[in-house]
Amino acid sequence: MPNPPERFATERLTARPPRVEDADRIFESYAGDPAVTRYLSWRTHENAGSVAEFLRGQAEAWAKPGNGAHRAWLLETAGDRLPAGTIGVTIEGGKALFGYALARRCWGRGLAAEALRWLVTWSLEQPEIYRAWAYCDVENAGSARVMEKAGMQREGLLRRWHLCPNLGQELRDCWVYAKAR
Repeated sequence: MPNPPERFATERLTARPPRVEDADRIFESYAGDPAVTRYLSWRTHENAGSVAEFLRGQAEAWAKPGNGAHRAWLLETAGDRLPAGTIGVTIEGGKALFGYALARRCWGRGLAAEALRWLVTWSLEQPEIYRAWAYCDVENAGSARVMEKAGMQREGLLRRWHLCPNLGQELRDCWVYAKAR
């Protein structure tokens, strides 16, 4: 399986592997914001130290090439290089699964769709990848719109699929979106 590019850029964003020294900025920008993390699979971080611990694991993932590893990028706005959010991919078995979170200050500007569109295009250009996909909570209309704007189509409803620990301990229904070649 191909390894994703370490860095990429879109018209308004740059993407690079996050570093431990980014922890304070990431915590302040989005990882510590309950509104941003509401529908995600991880709890809202309580401090920059827990973000730093997560980033250590990300550094290890980038150091190990191979199938099935999750790779996450820090998204920064091109002009001011402030943390805009994160986007990640797990490539496995001919499929690329995406996840993302965007700082609240960046909502409504099309930035998440811009980053996702770039990665979906890159993924489907790889001869070994046939499917680019993602899912979101049925109540997360903003995320559904991101996937649509990135060229993905809603395929269906996954019942009791995803745990959002910030909303409780019951599995929740999700929409699944994909683009395939």
